[in-house]
Amino acid sequence: YNRVWIPDNEEVWQSAEITKNYKAGDCFLHVQLEDGTELSYPVDPAALPPLRNPDILVGENDLTALSYLHEPAVLHN
Repeated sequence: YNRVWIPDNEEVWQSAEITKNYKAGDCFLHVQLEDGTELSYPVDPAALPPLRNPDILVGENDLTALSYLHEPAVLHN
C-alpha cells in the first residue's frame, strides 16, 4: 500500500495507489487513481514518481515535518 504522485495535464498531480509490486527494470508502474481508474504508468527506472506522504501529515504547518518534501507534497499540503 504505497501511494505516489503521477503528473497530470489538468490537475498538475494526481494521487495514485500502487497496485502491483514494482521490480527494478519494469517499464510500467501499475496504479489506481483516486477515482478508481486503473493505469499502467510508463516509468523511467532512474526517475520513479514521487511518493505521497501519509494522510496524518496532510495540513502540517511545518513542511520540514513531511516524510517526503517535493513539489507535489508541498502543493497538496
